[in-house]
Amino acid sequence: MNIRFEYLYRDAGNFKRWGDVVFSNTKDNTPEKLEQRAREVLIDREFFVAESAGVPSMKFDEHIDALDHDWHCFSRFVPTIETPNDKAGRDVEDFIEMLKEALATC
Repeated sequence: MNIRFEYLYRDAGNFKRWGDVVFSNTKDNTPEKLEQRAREVLIDREFFVAESAGVPSMKFDEHIDALDHDWHCFSRFVPTIETPNDKAGRDVEDFIEMLKEALATC
């Protein structure tokens, strides 16, 4: 079964915008196992920079210096029968590895 990664952008005014990406899950990892692995490599076990992780940024179109930043928030992994839509064609394992690499550059 494939896996949907759900995340959001929350600006300093607490305005939110949600996003998701569906990855293949060739090793049939459980959402719980994937969450555990992802949280180990996220900033404060929650945050990441979408562009560095290779997923679409959910930032608002209008930039406001007082409110905007680069960090996105992890929400959850959900099993799905949806077709993978990751533009890079990655497996969820590759995505978690990219999260790890992205943290090293922060």
